[in-house]
Amino acid sequence: MARNEMYDVIIIGGGPAGLTAGIYAMRAALKAVLIEKGLPGGQVAITKGVENYPGFIDISGFDLSEKFLQHAMWYGLEIVQQEVGTVEPGIDFHSVRLENGQVLNAYSIIMAVGGKARRLDVPGEIDNFGKGVSYCATCDGFFFRNKTVCVVGGGDTALEDALYLAKITERVYLIHRRDEFRASRILQQRILLEPKIEIILDTVVTEIKSGEQGVRSVALRNTQTSEEKELEVEGVFIFVGFSPHSSLAPIGVKTSTTGYVLTDDKCETNIPGIFAVGDLRQNYAKQIVIAASEGCIAALAAARYVEAKKPQVRPAAVQPEPANASR
Repeated sequence: MARNEMYDVIIIGGGPAGLTAGIYAMRAALKAVLIEKGLPGGQVAITKGVENYPGFIDISGFDLSEKFLQHAMWYGLEIVQQEVGTVEPGIDFHSVRLENGQVLNAYSIIMAVGGKARRLDVPGEIDNFGKGVSYCATCDGFFFRNKTVCVVGGGDTALEDALYLAKITERVYLIHRRDEFRASRILQQRILLEPKIEIILDTVVTEIKSGEQGVRSVALRNTQTSEEKELEVEGVFIFVGFSPHSSLAPIGVKTSTTGYVLTDDKCETNIPGIFAVGDLRQNYAKQIVIAASEGCIAALAAARYVEAKKPQVRPAAVQPEPANASR
């Protein structure tokens, strides 16, 4: 990678969306580079098990990430392990400034920097991630069939996932720190009608306790009375918010009120040639297969954009020979 080298596309982020974008960019014969500050795979790499990615009945998140990475590297995708400082839009091309001071230029940029679920920041939460603690019911709910779990949160996502888990598990405790939910009224009505769900309001989780088999209980404290108790559960699903890593989105890119980048159906932002995919993008659901599909869409759209934007090299015109030229 030479300083100020011009690329067709720069992909920022090495999760499923970014690596899929890299695969399709290489297949489109684009000069591409993927920048990832950590290990490729993103949050998927630290997921215990994946059972809902087509073609794999059961695979660890690490192994699935490795397959994404190997596929991209098989095409010869250049991968740079550096942290991105800023994305700087331009007229003829865009620039990415790395934290080490190096600047890369490209006709298009695909931002696949993802985001992260907000944590409770209580003892036992990080230690038990993947061992009973989850931030995605549709990803991990299957592992808790006929078991007792709790859902922490009071917004739409928390209530939707509590209803989803009620179809799979034996019992669901819905824990919220306030005296009423923030979710839509229709979801609240459905929660009240579901016999498998027990609501616990004005309560916070203070600790997640575990045994040899993983999570065994949560410690609770009532915010009004300060009463403390322990609740036996085998799974803890936390939905207290999600934060997209939108700080890298350049000034001028449109975002939602919650920080997600807004795009069209090609995953292109309002700045031509800059795309957003995966957990950074405002979309319907956060799933690996959706992130991968958006990476594909953005790369195909970037290839079309580059074809139109990139200066075309034309062969030099052939000068006709003089009429009296000797043969």
